[in-house]
Amino acid sequence: MEENLRQLSNGVTKIIKIALFGPESTGKTTLAKQLAEHYRTEWVPEYAREYLQEKWDINQQICDVDDMLPIALGQTKLENEKALIANKYLFCDTNLLVTKVFSEVYYDYCDPLLEQAALEHQYDLFFLTDIDVPWEKDDLRDRPEERKSVFAIFKQSLIDNKKPFVILSGDKKLRLKKAVAIVNDLSKIREMGLSSLDYIQIYNKGIPIKNIQQQLSFFTNGITRSTLVESATLLNGILKLSDNDFRLKAAYFEANKSSLKLEKFVPASGAASRMFTFLSTFLNEFDVENESINAYINRKKDAELSIFIVGMDKFPFFAAIDKQLREEFTDFNSLDNSDKNYYFIKLLLAPEYFDFAGKPKAILPFHKYKTHIATPVEEHLNECVHYANSNLHFTVSESHQKQIESVIDDIKNKIENKSGTVIHTSYSYQNESTDTLAVDFENKPFRDENGTLFFRPGGHGALIENLNSLDADIIFIKNIDNILQNNIQKIALYKKALVGILIELQQQVFKYLHAIDAEEIQQEESEEILLFLAEKLNIRIPSRFYTLSFENKIIEIKAILNRPIRVCGMVKNEGEAGGGPFWVKDKKGSISLQIVESSQVDLSDDNQRKIVNASTHFNPVDIVCGIKNYKNEKFDLAQFVDHNSGFIVEKTTFGRDFKSYELPGLWNGAMAKWITVFVQVPLITFNPVKTVNDLLKPEHQP
Repeated sequence: MEENLRQLSNGVTKIIKIALFGPESTGKTTLAKQLAEHYRTEWVPEYAREYLQEKWDINQQICDVDDMLPIALGQTKLENEKALIANKYLFCDTNLLVTKVFSEVYYDYCDPLLEQAALEHQYDLFFLTDIDVPWEKDDLRDRPEERKSVFAIFKQSLIDNKKPFVILSGDKKLRLKKAVAIVNDLSKIREMGLSSLDYIQIYNKGIPIKNIQQQLSFFTNGITRSTLVESATLLNGILKLSDNDFRLKAAYFEANKSSLKLEKFVPASGAASRMFTFLSTFLNEFDVENESINAYINRKKDAELSIFIVGMDKFPFFAAIDKQLREEFTDFNSLDNSDKNYYFIKLLLAPEYFDFAGKPKAILPFHKYKTHIATPVEEHLNECVHYANSNLHFTVSESHQKQIESVIDDIKNKIENKSGTVIHTSYSYQNESTDTLAVDFENKPFRDENGTLFFRPGGHGALIENLNSLDADIIFIKNIDNILQNNIQKIALYKKALVGILIELQQQVFKYLHAIDAEEIQQEESEEILLFLAEKLNIRIPSRFYTLSFENKIIEIKAILNRPIRVCGMVKNEGEAGGGPFWVKDKKGSISLQIVESSQVDLSDDNQRKIVNASTHFNPVDIVCGIKNYKNEKFDLAQFVDHNSGFIVEKTTFGRDFKSYELPGLWNGAMAKWITVFVQVPLITFNPVKTVNDLLKPEHQP
């Protein structure tokens, strides 16, 4: 008996088995037939229908518990026969796990032999068919009113037995389309040596299989480094404006803003832990019983800690922590300075007190005013209204959103009343579909302690998806920590000027594109466009262009012009870590302006290292973007990413080392195929807070 319930293994048949699974009248048979026809292979019908129909026709008897085992035997025999003649795939209208569930639901009992066989039978994937299709009555079906509860039992059975499954909903046509896409992706996953459960994990995250294939290729073959031609400098890729020019460009923005939908985009996803790294290290390594803080500073040569302590009373949070210390220690004044400073730092970081390293950077106290302490989100709200913009979008960690919203709720009304502008705030998270697969040092998928694939967030380059979801004519981009306490009018002037430049360029680009569509471009006009590309957009036309026919030249010009545009403020390089503006050559030999990080460059190459060292400017992430085309349609920003400009990093988790891929940076490779214009802006526009000590700089002091 047990032998007759044994399923032919996939190792014998070399096919992929898909089981249709679900309550009665949920479209299993229809889908099994459709899939078999699509893939030109076999499908296994439901043996129980033939068996029970015959029983009804002869004796008008319905199914009972004694029929379960014969049905299981017949189903196993039928499946094994079909498996031997199937072509790559076998689609099973039903399986023994269905029989097991029905036996338990209807008779509150399952024969041990059936139960054992049902759990041992293996399928590469289960399609759990939803109950969103009409009930079709026949002689063998009953209890339509119980479909919902029975569906829940079926689903739980798959979960309890750790079976790989996908729920299929929708009409017949939609289900087939979904199922075919899933089967095709499953086949690719199996060819990559991954399991069905791996596929379900990837599917549930929404990660396209092509992304997994590409990431594994990067680990195996490496990522091509950027090839720098030269650094972008003033009058060679970077536009220099006079003070009057800036005012004129800002005025042009003011004259055109009423017809534009504006949005400010602020990446604010991170916790503030990096701001306080040196303080966390101090608390972990300081021998509080046997040394003073001065002794520790001398022993560790910790200049950062020394600066922090000397400037402690100038921090905007000093008064709040000092007050808490005096409540905690009634003898606080009698403590020596080393102990006072130690407890100050401890309360600053302690989770049960201020927990600054665990909070989002967006809500920390950054600036001290006469009437209150301001956080980064408040400063961004203030900047927002100074741009004549009422829409502000934050990318946040889901766990931080409520904290950020609470801070904004406390201050928004005050800013709105003062400015006369109603501010609309919105939020988004980094999508799980942008997570990337980790591998070990043999480039095999890295797994956690439960044996499941390990994924990491894809880095800030993943935020191109968040940017892509916004509907605006112009988007301002600025990091959450790049704010200052004073001179907001000047900051707003330069930002408006960048938009004024963008609008002027966009209007000319759109004019040319409309003329191309109207077939109004002749030889003379094409030469005017080429001059515009070279002088205004810094686009270098490759030599092959001049070998094309006139018609093909126009097609090429249209492709060059019909792209999103970004205008980026650049400040003089004063040694800050980060990316800068360069002329870069791609694999096809085309040269374009790009923002490049040093990690994207092969610094072992003397020529490349010299170009990096000769860089005169730095990217402060002061960017304005035009994300709509000349027909007022949104670009799909995912189409303008250079996927070969990501990063491979080494990390440690679960006590093991692994490699991870980080997506092309938001303003690096994620915008590599945009039209890019660089403009020199004053250093005053660049005021990042990377460590807590940056708050002691004059730009962040009253």
